[in-house]
Amino acid sequence: MNLKHLRYFWVTAHAGSVAAAGNQLHLTPQTVSAQIKLLENELGTALFKPAGRGLELTEAGRVALSYADEIFALGQEMVSSLRATGIPEHAAAAFRVGVSDAIPKSLTHRLLASLRRPAKPVRLVCREGSIEALLGELALHRLEMVLADRPMPAGLAVRAHSRKLGESAVAFFAPPRLVRQDTVFPACLNGAPLLLPGQNAAVRGEIDRWLGEVRLSPRVVGEFDDSALMKVFAQAGEGYFPAPAIISDEICARYGVSEVGRVDEIREAFWLISTERRIQHPEVRAVLEAARGAVFSTAAGGEAVRQQTCLDR
Repeated sequence: MNLKHLRYFWVTAHAGSVAAAGNQLHLTPQTVSAQIKLLENELGTALFKPAGRGLELTEAGRVALSYADEIFALGQEMVSSLRATGIPEHAAAAFRVGVSDAIPKSLTHRLLASLRRPAKPVRLVCREGSIEALLGELALHRLEMVLADRPMPAGLAVRAHSRKLGESAVAFFAPPRLVRQDTVFPACLNGAPLLLPGQNAAVRGEIDRWLGEVRLSPRVVGEFDDSALMKVFAQAGEGYFPAPAIISDEICARYGVSEVGRVDEIREAFWLISTERRIQHPEVRAVLEAARGAVFSTAAGGEAVRQQTCLDR
């Protein structure tokens, strides 16, 4: 698309007439009108219709204006940012990653640690939020990729591609004061306080289904969209909680909890979403290679439910 044509349309839409837009652009009305006509031909639809002595946007024109507003706002934001920062040529390039709330922080670090290459330094910028909000940022090219616990949801008007990084069985953990010496896993969950991921987490439905199948009725005392916050509550002794078994050692060491058992039937998957059909971006490729290498290598192979006493190991 010719941005000059789009700009003439944008100025005319806000000015209300071709004549007013010509005055702002220091062009004749005939020139402005001809440029808008070229844009309409390219889009295959009319953007304006006559309204008295001025112009009125068509429905297509209103849609086009909403996009044009955002395009030119981003352009101004870019100019202001570069003028304000005065980024030197030798500065590290920014690599912007969106991370879903449901992704464990330690796993995010494992995946993104591959970007710390001394030969080509990268300034990592992480944005955290819901997958829908992050995909909106990806569509506007404000992010290079998104790490999520699910592939791109159907029905979103975003041209992106999902790649599965790997998956892990789910383990259950408990703080010391809740560890029971007389009950094996998973029976020790029955009637026990349980902290769970929020309903938006992809693994939540799998956990609820499994609890029903094995006829366990824990007391759900908290639900958390942020997986790190859930672990902090568990560290304070508030309840058992589930997390990916692949990071079990890190969880136990960091939060002072114990793994009481794991369930192979519950699988938590992790996805990389980007706008590229064939990955060309070197940093995105590095994350993919890290996931396929050391990060998920220990998650291969099936494991049944680990039957063990609910003791601190």
